[in-house]
Amino acid sequence: MQFNNILVILNPETEKQYALARAVRLVKEQKSTKKVKITTLMSIYNFSYEMSALLSSEERENMHQQLIQQQQRNIAPYLEKYMDPHIEFDSTVLWTNNESDAIKDELENKNYDLVVKYTQEQETFTSLLFTPQDWQLLRKSSIPTMMVRDGDWKHQRRILIAVDVSDQENDDNSFNEQLVSFGLDLADNLERGNVHLVAAYPPTPINLTIDFPNYSSTEYDNNIRGQYLLNMKELRQKFLIDEDHTHVIEGFPEDVIPKIAKQISAETVVLGTIGRQGLSAALLGNTAEHVISKLECNLLAIKPNIPE
Repeated sequence: MQFNNILVILNPETEKQYALARAVRLVKEQKSTKKVKITTLMSIYNFSYEMSALLSSEERENMHQQLIQQQQRNIAPYLEKYMDPHIEFDSTVLWTNNESDAIKDELENKNYDLVVKYTQEQETFTSLLFTPQDWQLLRKSSIPTMMVRDGDWKHQRRILIAVDVSDQENDDNSFNEQLVSFGLDLADNLERGNVHLVAAYPPTPINLTIDFPNYSSTEYDNNIRGQYLLNMKELRQKFLIDEDHTHVIEGFPEDVIPKIAKQISAETVVLGTIGRQGLSAALLGNTAEHVISKLECNLLAIKPNIPE
């Protein structure tokens, strides 16, 4: 697929706008035949301006507008830098203390097909540091969401797609196919043939070896791994992916996926997240959250388009 309407979230606290740079590169590499629209969104807020008793509401609003205009001027050089005949730029700056709600409103009012946002690397770890706003975006966004780490992208340009091949139930299988199709389309558009699939299968439950001393954990492991390999084979063959580009590893997803991503020097991990409604919408899914927090590369999060 090709992205035609991209929303880029700018960070007013950083000098380099990695998310914008990544979105522009994405557009150029996908070689769109028609003009792609990139809209930048920046949320600004300063609590001290709201607490001044010396300002009337009109004066306070005028001050907001002055600060918004200043940020618009600050953004202009970035847009000029990336000026391209195949890209149409638009820019919005909002005065709000709730960035996640501003993004949510923007997504509801416009027909975007991708969100790109920068998230920083932790100072003491190599994994990513996700802010509360990042998690809100991942939980609430119904369209593909790319979390960009920094500007140091891998030259190998490998894409790792995390799949669940524990069984072949229709819903799970459909979502696997959705993820792989999306990743392969992205790879094809960007001239990236180096796509890998990864699946984690569970280790032998400890209680089995304790409660049943004569139980063969080796046989259990072989049976589980064998089933996962068969299901992975069926999936990879359907999409003509080489066997050496598939990884079926014992362990938990939050350990296996970041490990393989690092091992193959993946630039981007394509990961499915759970789409929920009602009270559970506040949750992204424990497995996905643990995986995301340990990644050392860009993330492309996708929710299922199958009925929930």
